[in-house]
Amino acid sequence: MPPVEHSSEAPLSIGKVALAVREPDLVAAFYRNIVGLADLGKGDEGILLGAGNVPLLELVARPNAKPDDPREAGLFHTAFLLPDRRDLAEWAAEVGIRRQTAIEGASDHIVSEAFYLTDPEGNGVEIYADRPAAEWNWVNGQVEMATKRLDMNGLLNEVDLSAPDWEGAPEDTVIGHIHLRVGDLAESDKFYLGDAGFELATTYPGAHFLSTGGYHHHIGTNVWHSGGSGPRQDRTGLLWFEVLDKRDGAKAAELTDPWGTPLRFVTPS
Repeated sequence: MPPVEHSSEAPLSIGKVALAVREPDLVAAFYRNIVGLADLGKGDEGILLGAGNVPLLELVARPNAKPDDPREAGLFHTAFLLPDRRDLAEWAAEVGIRRQTAIEGASDHIVSEAFYLTDPEGNGVEIYADRPAAEWNWVNGQVEMATKRLDMNGLLNEVDLSAPDWEGAPEDTVIGHIHLRVGDLAESDKFYLGDAGFELATTYPGAHFLSTGGYHHHIGTNVWHSGGSGPRQDRTGLLWFEVLDKRDGAKAAELTDPWGTPLRFVTPS
């Protein structure tokens, strides 16, 4: 079967992500002003932010939690997938050039183009756009990915830099994938490829990338700094995330990974 054209079309994809934060208003302002998410009011647990009235992020107040430790299991980054390359260029022109916001990385991953930055409490953020799925190269069941220098000039040629056209995250913005810090890749694979139902898409040294439907990845796992870590303690950072389950007979359920992160399986309406 050909790969799905979009992350959200796969049998399993990523829905809302919840973060524990010490200063919800400060963090919410970052996601509104820099990522471009809209304020959707109060959720069951905290501040809801999203795009096109679809909630993508829930910020839950944990004022007494310890700060996140990158040497522990947890969130590496939440990846916001924009509808197309022009949208990515408009974001880069507004946030990176006009506002001179500190962007920590810019990469060409062959399957996608991406920018990286960090929110005020240290949570990683990726803003990216996919290349057409027909251009992805699969070899022996694994998709070809890399980390190359982003052609910034080529990207910005998509837009008129003298005419600002960024109005926040477009309506069809979704969480394309979530990248996790884990303590052990074999143990992670046992859970995410077994219990959770994902499939191996490709591997890097110290990292695995998992998906369904032939997408390049819905979940990344790495041990670059967190190898050997045990279950998460009472810290800020990742609380839980949704898995949108579109398989026949799917039912709402919750599974918890070996490091204490709940996956909330929900059936899209």
